[in-house]
Amino acid sequence: MRARVPTVRLPALICLFILHSSISSSQSFSPANGKFEIGLNIGPSFFLGDLGGNNGKGKSFIKDVDLPVTKLMKGLYVNFYPVEWLGFRLAGNYGVLEAYDSLGPTDHHGYERTKRNLGFRTNILEGYIAAEIYPTIFLEQYDGLQHKFRPYGLVGFGMFHYNPKAQYTEPNGNKTWVELKPLHLEGQGFPEYPDRQEYSLNQQALMMGGGMKYYLTESMFVGIEILHRKTFTDYLDDVSTKYIDPYYFDVHLSPEKAAQARQLFYRERLVTGITRPYIGYQRGDPKENDAFFSGLLKFGWRLNGANSPNNRIKKQLKCPVFY
Repeated sequence: MRARVPTVRLPALICLFILHSSISSSQSFSPANGKFEIGLNIGPSFFLGDLGGNNGKGKSFIKDVDLPVTKLMKGLYVNFYPVEWLGFRLAGNYGVLEAYDSLGPTDHHGYERTKRNLGFRTNILEGYIAAEIYPTIFLEQYDGLQHKFRPYGLVGFGMFHYNPKAQYTEPNGNKTWVELKPLHLEGQGFPEYPDRQEYSLNQQALMMGGGMKYYLTESMFVGIEILHRKTFTDYLDDVSTKYIDPYYFDVHLSPEKAAQARQLFYRERLVTGITRPYIGYQRGDPKENDAFFSGLLKFGWRLNGANSPNNRIKKQLKCPVFY
């Protein structure tokens, strides 16, 4: 007897087609499938270098933060998630860094820095790429993002532009901000100091940090983040090594710039009222490069679409029942 095979009903075929389409599109990298986030951040930035600092001997990282000169940093970023526990970030930030010995340590340990009386200010424009790792995703008890906390670590590489300036008092008493690099205050580029090369205003940095996100909804989150930059220059504040003979300012600079350099490279006499021997004495510490970090409040949105991982959980396909 010939076996009779039931005819596959049209609704079943439609269901299988929709299911196949859903699986295929879930593997795409379109911005509407939940693999992308966009956001903005704002928060204080802190300089860590030769100038300023907190009470006591010079220290590293947050122990030497000079809070009175804290400035805001702000920026934008885009994240891409090939998988939920790993993200790649492209970001840009703009901020201001500054430090002044006159606002620095007041105790006896920091007196030498205070009477040095140097200072600087610079705008910072940076761009970087970084990888984010979310270790707790494997411990999550339910699907979706809403009401979840997600801590993460961050490591990356960046480029930034800066241009240190200091306040110069003109002969008529007016105060203006002048660029420090063209003044060669430590003899950078002078033939009499061949070991002191001119520095570039475009520098590289290693990015390290971590943070926490809290998802208010399936697509919106707030967070906090600490991001540290380890730079490859000691001239972020235009201070690094020893005092030079000011005679060479007159040799290599115009009269106008030589006058600015003489006033700005040595300022101790404005505090103590005396001029001690200083040529060849320490002006900065070349043993450690400058750094800066920021504490950021973040706002972001996951670009969830109908095909996002979270919405696929909510919208399970319901095929027609057939026998």
